[in-house]
Amino acid sequence: MLAVFERLALSAGRRIMEIFHAGYAVDRKDDSSPVTEADHASERVILDGLRSAFPSIPCVAEEEAAAGILPADLGEAFFLVDPLDGTKEFIKRSGDFTVNIALVRNGAPEIGVVYAPSSKRFFSGGPGGAELIELDANDEVVARRSIRVRSGHAPLKIVASRSHLTPETDSFIRKVKSAEIVSVGSSLKFCLLANGEADIYPRFGRTMEWDTAAGDAVLRAAGGFTTTLDGKPLAYGKRSQPDDADFANPFFIARGGVDASALPA
Repeated sequence: MLAVFERLALSAGRRIMEIFHAGYAVDRKDDSSPVTEADHASERVILDGLRSAFPSIPCVAEEEAAAGILPADLGEAFFLVDPLDGTKEFIKRSGDFTVNIALVRNGAPEIGVVYAPSSKRFFSGGPGGAELIELDANDEVVARRSIRVRSGHAPLKIVASRSHLTPETDSFIRKVKSAEIVSVGSSLKFCLLANGEADIYPRFGRTMEWDTAAGDAVLRAAGGFTTTLDGKPLAYGKRSQPDDADFANPFFIARGGVDASALPA
């Protein structure tokens, strides 16, 4: 399954970059968030591949969900797809946008890939651990390196969103003494933690499950954690929530090897 994810992420990434260089129009969804042809084209590549390879596993994908297309029953396992995470970064022509594909099983992200086609940073994670994948100019895999979260690093390095900073996030950051701050878009924030390049990713702003599942899978495979503010693991497959939409996440904190007791209350 991970091999299929990797192949589809590379194919989707190539399609995204074709549109990136050719030019595109920007539309708005019902929630006013931007969407481009690259979002739709990438999603078609991924969903066609997943449904062909694994016809019995339901798919939840961002653009289908925006159109009201969702499986009636998620079952024990389902796919979560964000075909172009960081659409705002894509529109600004930053390189921080990613392709995200994840398998969720029993509420936890079990397998995931995150691919940044502009910078060719490619991460994968599953039960066997997490890897950084090296590509050549033709998007062929030339090397793989196991990655792991770091611990005992000082000062702590915090990653935050370029496009979604909030007062709550600023307040959290101020409480972490002597912290270094790195601003980066999309699900690459999880991957920086997984690769030992940073320590904490606090998210006090709205996200959806397709935004986080693949990066969360890579982080957990690398030995990290993603928890809600009450310390419970961030869960997936949330439907019929009394105070929020289906698949919406609560605030969370992702961390590498940092002990939970070291985080601000």
